[in-house]
Amino acid sequence: MDLPKNIAIIGLGYVGLPLAVEFAKQYNVIGFDINRKRVEELRSGNDFTLEVEEDHLKSVLTDSANNEGLFVSCEAEDLKHASVFIITVPTPTDALNKPVFTPLIKASQTVGKVLKKGDIVIYESTVYPGVTEDICVPVLEQESGLTFNEDFFAGYSPERINPGDKEHTVTKILKVTSGSTPEIAKQVDELYKSVITAGTHLAPSIKVAEAAKVIENSQRDINIAFVNELSKIFRLLNIDTKDVLEAAGTKWNFLKFTPGLVGGHCIGVDPYYLAQKAIESGYEPEIILAGRRMNDSMGSYVAQETVKMMIKKGARIKGSKALVLGITFKENCPDIRNSRAIDIIRELETYHVDVDVYDPWASVEEVRHEYGLELITTSDNLLESYDTIILAVSHKEFLELNLSDLRKDTTVVFDVKSLLPKGTVDARL
Repeated sequence: MDLPKNIAIIGLGYVGLPLAVEFAKQYNVIGFDINRKRVEELRSGNDFTLEVEEDHLKSVLTDSANNEGLFVSCEAEDLKHASVFIITVPTPTDALNKPVFTPLIKASQTVGKVLKKGDIVIYESTVYPGVTEDICVPVLEQESGLTFNEDFFAGYSPERINPGDKEHTVTKILKVTSGSTPEIAKQVDELYKSVITAGTHLAPSIKVAEAAKVIENSQRDINIAFVNELSKIFRLLNIDTKDVLEAAGTKWNFLKFTPGLVGGHCIGVDPYYLAQKAIESGYEPEIILAGRRMNDSMGSYVAQETVKMMIKKGARIKGSKALVLGITFKENCPDIRNSRAIDIIRELETYHVDVDVYDPWASVEEVRHEYGLELITTSDNLLESYDTIILAVSHKEFLELNLSDLRKDTTVVFDVKSLLPKGTVDARL
């Protein structure tokens, strides 16, 4: 089976860039992104997501779409050189938690305009079963004038990137693949198998592959919701949740999940896609949405419990100073998308608490644009003391902070991530 020579990756974020770099070691790869600033940064070897090191990125960059390596572009015209298109754009939700397909549709329109006979379009974005063939393919047909499964073909291979994880990188995570015909499915599988050292799993259909992806994160969401509920119960019983989980974890088949804030672009979003499809199909999901409600409540819960402890210590609330440690959605990663630390901040603000946010990983400009907050990026700019300190994200830098220098007798310290020694904090989830 002859593999294609030219591959286009549409969307060069946390998912697309690492994939493009790996393919570029063997193929001619056109990396396409509509963000011109992002393209210019990548051309200079700089990846602000920190998923690809500068030397690694520079080693595969090329200045031509016809050369082996990675050619980065924001010009749709350059995509015409490719015969396989891999779409890795975000799939967000709106304010009502409804799926937003705009990035997928626009990416499909862009690809459709350069689609040729025999080409294959593979989607990696997380969706519910049916989106590839029912929503994306019609756009490709309309823009190209070609017929699906006669003139062009489709595949689906869900991304499994874990931002900030330097151990489970793209080539080391087994890849689920699928195609719109048996022959194309094999070709898609062989293509990924050529770069994924962990191997592949060929699903029997695109819909199966779509469903497999969306339940991966839904399962994690539900399990985290369970331990979040436990943390609320055990707090009422004056029992340390971490101690309980460590004791229970000694059983061989106990699933080791920990309580916390559930944000990011996967676990905090994907279950809504599955729930939407279930509702459209006439079924009202119960467990999935209950898990989402529990996890979405944790930020405000932490803030409310913090205020209660401050009152018990005799601290004033209105006009008090709070320090929130971390605004990214997870530790040791600059990604601020769908960060639930913002829920803590917004809830504290309803009590007229002045909040400082310190995060050495996040971008000042992104935080200002996304959340309207002025970020502190170095501990030198912190106040002498705060009325409460909430560790929301377990960045490694926070282990080096001497919190005793930032607190007074009435200061409340809430360790959401159970990162700090138990005796140094007032509460933890």
